[in-house]
Amino acid sequence: MIGKISGILDYRADDHVLIDVRGVGYLVFCSDRTLARMPGVGEAVSLYTDLVVREDLLQLYGFPTVLEKEWHRMLMTVQGVGAKVSLAILGALGTEGVARAIALGDVAAFRAAKGIGPKTAQRVVIELKDKAPSLMAMAGRVPAEAVASVEVIEPVADAPRPKPAAPAPVRGNAAAQAEALSALSNLGYAPGEAASAVAEAAGGDPEADTSALIRLSLKLLAPKG
Repeated sequence: MIGKISGILDYRADDHVLIDVRGVGYLVFCSDRTLARMPGVGEAVSLYTDLVVREDLLQLYGFPTVLEKEWHRMLMTVQGVGAKVSLAILGALGTEGVARAIALGDVAAFRAAKGIGPKTAQRVVIELKDKAPSLMAMAGRVPAEAVASVEVIEPVADAPRPKPAAPAPVRGNAAAQAEALSALSNLGYAPGEAASAVAEAAGGDPEADTSALIRLSLKLLAPKG
């Protein structure tokens, strides 16, 4: 499995790029959103990749963040959503837009993606509403600038990496609550209503992990009617 490509941008087309890695060119398909943020030809570029293997075809799909790559893989579990349709969705909505649309049950939002009909859009919302909180929780654990960024990562040779700070000790599921609150904030909920929902969800299930708290909070935040 090829999980990441780092090299020099050789050329850029409408739906893919060619990355030269020490003399070997890798053709990588990308969303419109990622292509728009690509550096110039001849510059360094790095993408997380997903390799799709078929009987007569090997294709690489590229993403600027691990989170977007995981959303791509989850979207492809939906019937009728292949790799290119997934890229169209991510290109139109971005990771935060996809998460928000699923959380709110906003089927119409997916119609903004090229090639998505009403039935496919509805399947995405229905089939992923219980799976999506795990990726929303992942977003809550990633620094906001890394989640929101669609800039292509550029490798820095031999650059020292700072040691991550040791996490502060927490009690109970305080860490899960913080991550759930961050994820809900990324979805556009106001801090007050998000905090109230997370607190109520945590009170009902003190042992709930981040994904469970997000699911419970979204149910509490869902319009009543």
